[in-house]
Amino acid sequence: MNKYEMTTQKKKMSIIQSAMLLFREKGVTAITMKEIASHANVSQASIYNYFGSKEAVVAECFNLVMADTFQKANEILGKEMDFHTKLELGLSLCVDDFNQLLSKYFSQEALEDQALMKLLIENINQGKKEIYRKYIELGKEEGVIDVNIPTSIYLGFMEAINTMGSNADIREELNENIDYVHHLFLYGVIGKK
Repeated sequence: MNKYEMTTQKKKMSIIQSAMLLFREKGVTAITMKEIASHANVSQASIYNYFGSKEAVVAECFNLVMADTFQKANEILGKEMDFHTKLELGLSLCVDDFNQLLSKYFSQEALEDQALMKLLIENINQGKKEIYRKYIELGKEEGVIDVNIPTSIYLGFMEAINTMGSNADIREELNENIDYVHHLFLYGVIGKK
């Protein structure tokens, strides 16, 4: 990495860290790009050049926060256990870690910001898509998931139920809805645990 690339990386990380700190306290709506730039000691133009928008900054912050959770979800795939257990662990990991990370990285005031919650949910769903793809492919390899149904259909189904599960006004309802959606996904309308 040359000096220019190192400086760019340093600025990007400063922007992300500053944004995380500011978003943590007040959410997304109350924070301006000018405030992020001032806190990061960069120009607003630099933020737009590197990220393009405040939403993209939120996405980068979220990716940094969720990287460990997604890594754990990937590691579950390699464990010696039946596929159903892997799937349940993977689904619960994403929900449990997401909730812990929300509490760790955002104040209650920030979590009341509907714009922040919408962006976080959109980004977690986007991040989970690649994890889902890996789980679906493994399920097909192990003969647990129907290989005749294209992976894109499974992903569309998961996206639809993620959207349904995340249509809640407050976080408590969101957690409960996601649990219900996971139950329907794993066991169907008539199925039982």
